[in-house]
Amino acid sequence: MSRQLTIFLATLGSAALLGGAFVFQAFGYPPCAMCIWQRWPHGIAIAIGLIALMLPGRALPALGALAAATTAAIGVFHTGVERGWWEGPSSCTGAGPGLGSLSGGDLLATDGPRLVMCDVVSWEMLGLSMASWNALFSAVLVVLWVAALRRS
Repeated sequence: MSRQLTIFLATLGSAALLGGAFVFQAFGYPPCAMCIWQRWPHGIAIAIGLIALMLPGRALPALGALAAATTAAIGVFHTGVERGWWEGPSSCTGAGPGLGSLSGGDLLATDGPRLVMCDVVSWEMLGLSMASWNALFSAVLVVLWVAALRRS
């Protein structure tokens, strides 16, 4: 496979994962904070990929691999938080401060933004959450970026 095709596939993969996240959101699965964190590296990888398709060299595929590895790592961390393997950020998990200051009316209110917890799996397929699938597919993207790097 050529360098250009490999970069194109890695870029398309990030675009597909990012697009899929927005589709799930449109279907009523609002993202938690850690889900949002996983989106940023995909956006960066897409930008890197578009530039790398026009410019030669090893730096851009290396940065693309780093972006894909970053979102994969966040996905693994998020999966661990969802599964209770380790604690997540207190700002988006059940252990967060501030719930004691809410009144009963606040807890029962239906207006305002919906709080999405990072330690709750909102959707899964084959026993894997969206964070897990992102981690797996992003690891494949790392391999594609490294292959492009080796062909540079």
